[in-house]
Amino acid sequence: MTLAYVPSPSQGVWHLGPVPVRAYAMCILLGIVVAVVWTGRRWEARGGRREDVVDVAIWAVPFGLVGGRLYHVITDPELYFKAGEDPVKAFYIWDGGLGIWGAVALGAVGAWIGCRRKGIDLADFADALAPALALAQAIGRWGNYFNQELYGRPSGLPWAIRIDPSHRPPNTPNAVFYQPTFLYESIWDVAVALALVWIDRKWHPNRGRLFAIYVAAYTAGRAVVEALRDDHANRFLGLRLNDWVSLIVFLGALAYLWIRRDRRTLTGTGNSMQTAEAETAEAETAEAETAEGDSAPEGET
Repeated sequence: MTLAYVPSPSQGVWHLGPVPVRAYAMCILLGIVVAVVWTGRRWEARGGRREDVVDVAIWAVPFGLVGGRLYHVITDPELYFKAGEDPVKAFYIWDGGLGIWGAVALGAVGAWIGCRRKGIDLADFADALAPALALAQAIGRWGNYFNQELYGRPSGLPWAIRIDPSHRPPNTPNAVFYQPTFLYESIWDVAVALALVWIDRKWHPNRGRLFAIYVAAYTAGRAVVEALRDDHANRFLGLRLNDWVSLIVFLGALAYLWIRRDRRTLTGTGNSMQTAEAETAEAETAEAETAEGDSAPEGET
């Protein structure tokens, strides 16, 4: 018998008159706000303008939300398009169902558009964003708690979560308490954010390498979380589809880090733009000195 457990939320929707306020949406929104504010501070510390982050977010956030939903619907089409299901529910984003890799992929497209319009290097921006993105994911995962979703196998652990029968999809193992995989992933995301801050301060990886470290770290933790889940998922060669995607993305992140291994690592401030400006200034000074030496009268050096 489980004497201690995480209780299910009593409700996930509140009404302000005719307007429903959904906890899932509020968690996603809070994560976005935190990411924009923290990224703004990091970007400013790297020599950029804080308002640039808002301008980029205007493009990245809508693209990311659409991408996250598309990934979820494409990888689980039977939830919406098989006989007896309502296809219109594919648009019910408030019911949960945002695939992180779709969000990152299309969000990156939106960020690229925003960065291009502002004349910002996307790789530098991604490094400023990386810890904040991990923290935003940690906050967003609590939306799954209010929706009573993203839980794992039956469990008798003291921190197991109680899931109401009405929230259990068909074929869910008949139990009362389950692994709170949403909580595990949230904790891991916080750990990744803290680790990225420490790595950034100690080694100053630049040109997209800090973002690649975020991707590799997140996917490693996601693999553990996926192994604990027992909910509906399409499989390929015995593995959940999300496992395959995470593996491919993980290898891609490692490949990027390998390709960029010989790039100059930042020193001192950890500011990639300041470093680039310093290198440019040094080059201009050297050219000026050379030109001055070439124009000097004979006998002068």
